[in-house]
Amino acid sequence: MSGPALSFVIPLYNSAQTIAALVREIESLAIEGGHEIVLVNDGSADATAAVCRELVRTAAVPVVYIEHARNFGEHNAVLTGWRQARGAYVVNLDDDGQNPPAEAVRLWRHARETGLDVVFGHYEVKQHSAWRNAGSWLTNRVTDWALDKPAGFYLSSFRCVSAFVAGQVSGYTGPYPYIDGLLLQMTQRIGSIEVRHEARQTGSSGYTLRRLLRLWLSSWVNFSVFPLRVATLLGLVVALAGLIAFGVVVCLWLTNRGPQYGFGWLMSALVLFSGVQLVMLGLIGEYIGRMFLTINQRPQAVVRDMVRSK
Repeated sequence: MSGPALSFVIPLYNSAQTIAALVREIESLAIEGGHEIVLVNDGSADATAAVCRELVRTAAVPVVYIEHARNFGEHNAVLTGWRQARGAYVVNLDDDGQNPPAEAVRLWRHARETGLDVVFGHYEVKQHSAWRNAGSWLTNRVTDWALDKPAGFYLSSFRCVSAFVAGQVSGYTGPYPYIDGLLLQMTQRIGSIEVRHEARQTGSSGYTLRRLLRLWLSSWVNFSVFPLRVATLLGLVVALAGLIAFGVVVCLWLTNRGPQYGFGWLMSALVLFSGVQLVMLGLIGEYIGRMFLTINQRPQAVVRDMVRSK
């Protein structure tokens, strides 16, 4: 039996207060070819599991509920959902109501009409805190350099992808997935449209500064050698500066000119070179550490349970 036209994949974390209303709103949508909802509970500590199991029983559209054994992160949860989605297209939604389901339908229709593999939603006004907006801006600017992405193209978690691309990307099993980086490696049929961004229904964002830093590292380290090239360039620049400084010191010594060089000058140079070396070693260590965890098959996610509506 063929699948539905559209799958809504929603990663959940402590979403007991918001997910029922969101599912009811998705139920009411009129979608040619039908739709389904895939809920991925990523280690919630509240009553999310009980609410989702009730939704599986009562929802008017097919619902798949997947429960992770612990919290693995949003991108890991999205990939788990993509593996179970049966739709010809898949849309990601946040669990807090900030991405209106009606706007998700617009993403889907635009992808279907244009033949694009990926359609991102970009926002005229984002209903996030100032520090979240600043973090998103920084991530997008750096990915302009680090990834094969059109300059200025906004990457958001509100996206519609074809089943073909979702299947290709969900084959990735590394412990630190970055979905946008994977998408950019898979296809160049990418577009975007402007969508509304609503205020959060309740609670606060699950993205702490620690989680954002982890996401930034995944986007820059996992799918690009750009940081290593920056480290190499920095090392060359510092080495050249040191060589020039050495030549100046030799010239001053030969002509018996210049100030008295003492402990302060020596220590400042030592600190400069040591700092650069530590930065480069730390960067290389980050790459090696992630390779070590991947080789040792650190799980991307562990599914404890899965329930499908009948």
